Amino acid sequence: MDRFQAMSVLVAVTEAGSLSGGARHLGMPLTTVSRKVSELEAHLNARLLTRGSRRLKLTDAGRAYVAACRRILSDVGEAERAASGEYSTPRGDLVVTAPVVFGRLHMLPVIGAFLKAYPEIDVRLTLADRVVNLREEHVDVALRIADLPDSSLVATRLGSIRRVVCASPEYLKARGKPLSPRDLEGRDCITFQGLMLPGTWSLRVGREDVTVAVRSRLIVNTAEAAIDMAIAGVGLTRLLSYQVEDAVRVGKIVVVLEEDEAIPVSLVHGGGGLLPLKLRAFLDFATPRLKAVLGKAKRG
Repeated sequence: MDRFQAMSVLVAVTEAGSLSGGARHLGMPLTTVSRKVSELEAHLNARLLTRGSRRLKLTDAGRAYVAACRRILSDVGEAERAASGEYSTPRGDLVVTAPVVFGRLHMLPVIGAFLKAYPEIDVRLTLADRVVNLREEHVDVALRIADLPDSSLVATRLGSIRRVVCASPEYLKARGKPLSPRDLEGRDCITFQGLMLPGTWSLRVGREDVTVAVRSRLIVNTAEAAIDMAIAGVGLTRLLSYQVEDAVRVGKIVVVLEEDEAIPVSLVHGGGGLLPLKLRAFLDFATPRLKAVLGKAKRG
């Protein structure tokens, strides 16, 4: 039995929540994944997983063993990267994550230029409007748009953005332009559920925190869908300023309210001692470029 491979399989199965999910992640046959987990349990003479009808659950022994596996595999990976020269020249695979719209508009151009500048580094970019666990999902660096909680992660502040309320010119012509947050009451609204609640919007405009009851005629789970429906005249929507900048620039939607609260934008990584040169190179390359993008957006 290849013990390191079996540990990797167990960790993948645990993170996926099922044998089939772990098999898909690893690109292995399900029978192989099941056999390797069983072999590991037989080797340890301990049950690590409780196989339920829907999801797997770790036993007490399994939780302790998986935590140890993660530490061991991390140490082995660190040793291999050091031996392969990752700390002497920028090379290897770099995993980056960012919110969907910001990543498409601003992170992708930076990564494209970075790949040209560093031909020995390959990048895997994951765009997702959720908080990705860097350690569990093996991510090197994440772009976060939020106030960051205290943690062991290292953050580099890039700038800030604001929330805005906007609608199409046609909608505003037909229904009138809201001049204050309270003017949103009774209006047709489009809610991006990742950013706010569908029944109430809490806004900070004119140094005043206001919570207004809104009627969400449409609730969507992506910013792109909210923008498309606002352009179509369905109603007002509330998004982050960078998400609507393209549509605003060409006049398809108009910003009617801009909130006072600034939301920090940061690059976040695990830190922890000597950084691989691939990560240091990316941070040094991306930081000034993303700061410039956010500074330009703020001035605009």
